[in-house]
Amino acid sequence: MMGRMMKKMLTSLSLAALLAAPLAAQDTPAPEENAIVVTAQRSGAPMWTVTTASGTVILVGEIRAIPKTTPWEPARLEEATREADRVILGARPKVSPGDIFRLMFSGGKLTKLPDKTVAADYLDAAQLQRLEALAAAQKEDYSRQSFLLTSFEMLRKQLRFNRDTARDASDVVKDAAEKADVAITRAATLRGEDVIDNLFEAPPTAHIARLDAAMDAVEAGPGIVEERATNWRRFKIPAVMNNPLEAALGQCWPWADETLGSELRTIWVDRIAEASAATGTTLAVVPLRVLAESGGVLDQLDARGFDIAGPPWK
Repeated sequence: MMGRMMKKMLTSLSLAALLAAPLAAQDTPAPEENAIVVTAQRSGAPMWTVTTASGTVILVGEIRAIPKTTPWEPARLEEATREADRVILGARPKVSPGDIFRLMFSGGKLTKLPDKTVAADYLDAAQLQRLEALAAAQKEDYSRQSFLLTSFEMLRKQLRFNRDTARDASDVVKDAAEKADVAITRAATLRGEDVIDNLFEAPPTAHIARLDAAMDAVEAGPGIVEERATNWRRFKIPAVMNNPLEAALGQCWPWADETLGSELRTIWVDRIAEASAATGTTLAVVPLRVLAESGGVLDQLDARGFDIAGPPWK
């Protein structure tokens, strides 16, 4: 029982969040531009370049769980990584043995609604009706389960968005950088204790928006999984951002958390600003939602006056 509970809880935490046709072209680089930019763009992943007097920062817009059917070229991104002077990857929790024990003995706080409350105690009539209909369709009982876990389970079980997927861009870059001895920096290292505290302290009402977004995605149907990846590959960034699956994953922890999500966005802007002052080429893999959302990293960099080249993001 405890093993099953832990597996569910760890699955939800890991969420940290996916066809061939004519492809839209990104900005065509001038001959004098760094060749690494050309190599990276040939991977087919949407990206932006920030050019300064001392070097270039390449921002790869990542979505997780890309279907294997999506025609992109990770090998080109590996090649570009090997040519980079440094790499920046996403934040990583630093979990201690004490954090693991705490999760083992207190994990129920993350998987169940508090005390003896049920979903009906927090949701309005329309929300409860939707939840019960989706639960019945999958023969599940979501009445006592936390909204955080329910949201991710619905996406995983009903949309199967994380089945038959290719390697994520961050994994491609990480593996290539390690093999080529390219320096890797994490945007941030989060203490496991802080991460757990953040989750434990959030009331059930803090996760209702996530639940609504997950129900929207499931009701939209499984076709949105391929559609999201296709628009990512075609560099139709607003279409990706408006996809119900991307919207649901963007509502998941930690990005929708008022404190942690805001802090992570600020950290990314600071890391990219620091990299823009470095000599040579920096390759950073950044969640597309964090890059392209209104008021996100690209908007903030643009407001600071950085020279950004790449596909339209709004």
